[in-house]
Amino acid sequence: MIPTLHTKRLTLRASKDSDAAALGAFLESSRAAWIGGPWPASDAPDWLAHCQAQWAVRGRGQWIVALRSDDTPIGRVGLLDHTDWPEPELAWFLFEGYEAQGYAHEAATAARAHANGPMGLPALFSFIEPANERSCRLAERLGAHHERDVRFQDLDFQVYRHPLGVGA
Repeated sequence: MIPTLHTKRLTLRASKDSDAAALGAFLESSRAAWIGGPWPASDAPDWLAHCQAQWAVRGRGQWIVALRSDDTPIGRVGLLDHTDWPEPELAWFLFEGYEAQGYAHEAATAARAHANGPMGLPALFSFIEPANERSCRLAERLGAHHERDVRFQDLDFQVYRHPLGVGA
């Protein structure tokens, strides 16, 4: 039910139990602050189950980003559909040691192309905290433009609107 996508260097795939250790290390790190954390590493299996459930309930969700060469999990990318969100969001994060190599751009481009193509979704947006400069720059490299500033759940965000139909 969860499609597997391939890029030149990456596989976007369903989560596996074996991804819990890498995800747990991310969740308990300071890097998780951009997504509301940190959290205990022991929460990782629940996060993986939530990923699976989103696909089952909504027909879309987030993929584990893995190196195509050896299936090492290096992050997560895909669509978030939180209850209070106004529409599906394109979101991403990479685990420590995998940033600044173009992986997030490659994965987000593939996820967006699949969302706008086979899934038939309209132009996506990304909620990014203004201080998360790396994610803001990535959104811009992806061709997204800063659409507006919003306050959501007591946090300030910049809304980046992605172009429609830009594929991998």
